[in-house]
Amino acid sequence: MAETVLVTGGTGFIAGEIIDLLLGAGKTVHTTVRNRTSNEPRLQDRWRTAGERLRVFEADLENDAGWAEAMEECDAVAHVASPFPMSTPRHPDELVKPARAGALRALECAKKAGVTRFVLTSSAAAIAYGHPPGRDRFDESDWTVLENPEVPAYHRSKTVAEKASREWMAQNGEGMTFCSINPVAVLGPVHDEDLSTSIELVRKLLTGEIPALPDAGFGIVDVRDVALAHVRALDAPAETVRGERFAVSDKFLWMQDIAGVLRERVPDLAGKVPSRRLPSIVVKLLAPFMADIRQVKTELGRHRDVSGAHARQALGIDYISAEDSIEATARSLADKGIVTPS
Repeated sequence: MAETVLVTGGTGFIAGEIIDLLLGAGKTVHTTVRNRTSNEPRLQDRWRTAGERLRVFEADLENDAGWAEAMEECDAVAHVASPFPMSTPRHPDELVKPARAGALRALECAKKAGVTRFVLTSSAAAIAYGHPPGRDRFDESDWTVLENPEVPAYHRSKTVAEKASREWMAQNGEGMTFCSINPVAVLGPVHDEDLSTSIELVRKLLTGEIPALPDAGFGIVDVRDVALAHVRALDAPAETVRGERFAVSDKFLWMQDIAGVLRERVPDLAGKVPSRRLPSIVVKLLAPFMADIRQVKTELGRHRDVSGAHARQALGIDYISAEDSIEATARSLADKGIVTPS
């Protein structure tokens, strides 16, 4: 079992929950941030009692500096850091190149440092996209079809990074155990105002910034389950996880279902949550002019149900329900003053 773990991208939503679980289990945690001066105080404030068991290092996905130091004395790595912008990049390579380079850099440095367990945070974005219309159920055996030009830049970046990591392991990974965690859209309680893209969607529903509901949806999993999957993959016997992919997902919900959960579970916050539908023809007309709408266009009418059964069985993940996760997201946004009762 790993005793000192590097968690990359320590200010991120998923990484923070992983760090929380590892420190709670008595582990020593190293973590990387892009700017130590601005980010270390934030991390030290969240884990005030960690003391020397939490060490913060400055390292960037596209630069060698800092990675060797961050890996020192670590026997395991959870590589979580990956670019995930709020808006669509002008060219897919703006995401693909740093995601691929960062994963390979982390693997190479881990090998040099003698790390024996490497858990990559991939995504269901590397599983369920680019397939022909009509498919609505997916699992770990599926890969996003990169040859399809409709695959969005983020989904392309996660697919390329995971495939490159697995190719690297096949050639260079002797003595290391590798697996990936592939979550669907991650919701759950937030700890500060640095919101992930998935959380932003819930916030915009609550504030009325999304005024109508497109015919789109996505799989949902709670951040606490995603973190638990990582920690169990770090500590499980090598034969349980070696080479595996673990999709983590509770269920798929349409946007109108998510809005309905908000109205039912947090009525005091849901006064601006829309109930009317946004016609698909309007989405298609607006897509060339609005980046947010352009991202929704390819999802119209698509049901992508990614099974979380393998992680449930192999890692013992008993999923928090999507409905509970949506409620926890909304209440935490209110607790942090990010949204207010309406």
